[in-house]
Formats: sequence, structure tokens, C-alpha cells
Amino acid sequence: MSEQTRGEDEPATAVGTEETLTTPELVIISGMSGAGRSTAAKCLEDLGWFVVDNLPPALIPTMVDLGARSQGNVARIAVVVDVRGRGFFDSLRESLTDLDTKGVTRRIVFLEASDNALVQRFESVRRPHPLQGEGRIVDGIAAERDLLRELRGDADLVIDTSNLNVHELRAKMDAQFTSGDEPELRATVMSFGYKYGLPVDADHVVDCRFLPNPHWVPELRPYTGTSEEVAGYVFNQPGAKEFLDRYAELLQLIATGYRREGKRYVTIAVGCTGGKHRSVAMSERLARRLAAEGVETVVVHRDMGRE
Repeated sequence: MSEQTRGEDEPATAVGTEETLTTPELVIISGMSGAGRSTAAKCLEDLGWFVVDNLPPALIPTMVDLGARSQGNVARIAVVVDVRGRGFFDSLRESLTDLDTKGVTRRIVFLEASDNALVQRFESVRRPHPLQGEGRIVDGIAAERDLLRELRGDADLVIDTSNLNVHELRAKMDAQFTSGDEPELRATVMSFGYKYGLPVDADHVVDCRFLPNPHWVPELRPYTGTSEEVAGYVFNQPGAKEFLDRYAELLQLIATGYRREGKRYVTIAVGCTGGKHRSVAMSERLARRLAAEGVETVVVHRDMGRE
């Protein structure tokens, strides 16, 4: 039918205008300046993610919409959000709310580090902290921590890079984001020593110092909790097996809630005095329990070998 003969009430039909929109995966990378955001972003880029650095938060929903219209060419988007934009964090909360309203699944990765580590890194490159102004580096770090406190609380994954080099940070990112069937929940079980400080990236902290310390058994002192000798000693102590059973049951309950709420990452820190014997043995056994229950689990012994 020609344009001249088609009736006024008969609508014109556009051919090929229908498009199927597939919402891309979204990861928001943020955290302290100097903690490794650029390394984390580069790692995702190497894994095939479309990475946008320092995108104003107000444009994140627009970026997701553009990815949805890319016919699958942009299936995974990572956005680096940091304090270089200064006044943009008010719009970040609005953007996150907008994404939640649209049903967009988004994950927040927060890079953390101790004040000492951050000061050393800024001094080594002889650059000022973006928020220090006329003050000291520590003043800028304190201001940034205050600004990012709420975002850190909302993070799905917190990585403490205080004692990590570039290669170790990349390995952690690879472990979390390497393509494949996406597990419902990933857990990092980390042993640590209280004398070296609490892990700042832990979601849960549990204390094994109620068990006798193999350090005071001369023939066990040279070994670590990964050895059968130390593990056997630890789990033959009163309360050790019961503690493992009860805590594994508690984590099973928590994991069910995490899955329901869409939380994909959890870090469980298990501590003893030096992070060599009791916490290592308990972490190994706990990780096995979680893996047997379908939780993808990585074991990290933070302080083993530091003594």
C-alpha cells in the first residue's frame, strides 16, 4: 500500500524496530585513594569487562541503559567511583536507588588499606592526597574515610590491600570475577593473629584463643595449623569440635540470608594469638564444611609465616 492510498487511521508499521534489552552486569569499584582501585579496574578490564574510570555517579544508570541497548556487546560493566569528582557522592546514593528501582543487579567492591600503608604509598610517589588541601596526607585520608563510610558499609566485597602487592590484589580479583558459572555465594575464610591486628575487611570475626596454644608444646611449635600434628592436637581439645559444629551451623543460617538478600561475598576471619596454629587449623576445617555445603570457598592465612 502506498503512502498516498493508506487510510488516515491506519498506522504506519516500522520494520525491525523491536529490540531485546539485556541488562548488563554492573560492578562499582570504589574505596580509598591509593588502595588499588586502578589495579582492580585493570584486572576486570583484562577479564573482558567494559571499564569506565571516574564516571560521574549520576551517569551510571545511563551507562547501564546504553549497555542494555548494545545487543550483548557490553554485557559486563565496571565503573570506578572515587573522590576525584568531589561533590558527586550525593548523586551516587540517588543513582544506586534508581538502579535498585529498575531491578538492576549491582555489586560494590571497596578497596581498603591502613592509614600507614596509604601514607607510605602517597609518599613513595610524591603526590598529595586529593582531599588534603593545605593539610597533611593523614588529613586527606581521614576526610576520605568519613566521606566513604556509608558506601563501605554497603559494599558487597571489601578487600584490604595493606599487605598486598599488585600481583596478590590481581589474584584476589581474579578469584572473585573469573568467568564461569556464577556461584550463589563466595566465602573467604581468613586466619589471622590478634597481635597483628584485626582484618579490616572481615564480615565476621571469631576467636579461637579459648583453645590451648600449640605454641607451648615444643614438638609442635615449628609446625603450622596446616599440619596433621597441629590440627590433631587442636581438635582433640575440649570444645574444639563442638565449636566448629555450632559455628558452621550458624554460618549456614547466615548464608541462607545472604543468598536471599543477594549478597555474594563474605569474609570470615578466624583469629588466635599469632595466626599460626589454632586459627589456621580451624580455618581449614571450616572452609571444608562450607565447601561441602555448596559455598565456593577460598582459604587465606594472613599472618602465617610472620613470626
